[in-house]
Amino acid sequence: MADETKEDFASLLAEYEGKSAGRRKREPNVGDLVRGRVVAIGREAVFVELGGKSDGAIDIAEVSDAEGRVTVAVGDEIEAHVVEVGGPSGSIVLRRMLGRGPDALAELEQAFAHGIPVEGVVNGVNKGGVEVQVAGVRAFCPISQLELRHVDDASVYVGQRLSFRITRLESSPRANVVLSRRALLEEEARALAVETRARLAVGAVIKGRVSALKDYGAFVDLGGVEGMLHISELGFQRVGHPKDVLSVGQEIEVQILRIEASDDRKRPEKIALSLKSLERDPWSDAGTRFPEGTRANGVVARVESFGAFVELAPGVEGLLHISQLASDRPVRHAREAAKVGERLAVTVLSIDLANRRIALAPSRPDDDYTPAPPSTPSPKLGTLGDLFTKAKKRR
Repeated sequence: MADETKEDFASLLAEYEGKSAGRRKREPNVGDLVRGRVVAIGREAVFVELGGKSDGAIDIAEVSDAEGRVTVAVGDEIEAHVVEVGGPSGSIVLRRMLGRGPDALAELEQAFAHGIPVEGVVNGVNKGGVEVQVAGVRAFCPISQLELRHVDDASVYVGQRLSFRITRLESSPRANVVLSRRALLEEEARALAVETRARLAVGAVIKGRVSALKDYGAFVDLGGVEGMLHISELGFQRVGHPKDVLSVGQEIEVQILRIEASDDRKRPEKIALSLKSLERDPWSDAGTRFPEGTRANGVVARVESFGAFVELAPGVEGLLHISQLASDRPVRHAREAAKVGERLAVTVLSIDLANRRIALAPSRPDDDYTPAPPSTPSPKLGTLGDLFTKAKKRR
């Protein structure tokens, strides 16, 4: 009986020690990205509590700005890479970025071996990419590895200090270093996407940044996750091309219309966005502004074979039928009597709010113009109008 009790106790002890060992945090290894809390700031180093047996130490220059001012305070959390285990006083040596020290090539070899980011300044554009100076060492970043999306003009990066990951390093007969910024951007996007996806829901209004412009719309980075803003959802006002109202890098507020599953591993969901849904519908008071008999000045927005569409107000168009354009000679196509951009005086013949249709007829000259009542103000009014205004200012 005593032997059985001893065996049971030994088994329980072994099980407990096994669980305790599993709960103990693994000590960091060289190359690990760690997060810790600043516990002390010295003259030469900042000490970081990592939650294990050892604290980390990071050179004071790593957390100082160009004027030498320390940019962290006791209690702040920072992220850094482990570059040495068992440094001075048994601490773990940390670096935020390699490629700054005097022994550049050795540091680059260490960064390459452990996947630690390096910093460099883009100082030129050559065939297929950009030249980057990393602590005195000349490196190359292919244009396909410069951004998450294709870069048309790499010259805009010249003079910028950026972070990269080394993808290839040959130290002899001379240093040959190939970099990738895209690898780091993808890692950041994946980490950020986890937080963003928790906030995504149909109907939610979220801020994003325009990441690319296409003929059919704009891609918007919502925080590691991209959504599509179709040209038809830019606003009630007709837009020829997204670049007329948006620019890459611009921050905008959009509403999520749909979230659909995708077979693309990199983009597991298709997210449809809208600016239009945040605007006041200009047709909501069109019946009051343009009742039958109203005379107004409008601009020809587009011309079809059967007539010309005249914009009476942003987002509100009426049709001037070809029969109304006929003069002393037959008109086979509306473009023979009306041109896009032409200003016309018209009279409202009828209005169909349910189908958003307004029938127009030519009116008297501008001096007989009777303005339509102004639209009702709305907190959301002007979303696309503001974008048009900003776009014009940028030009």
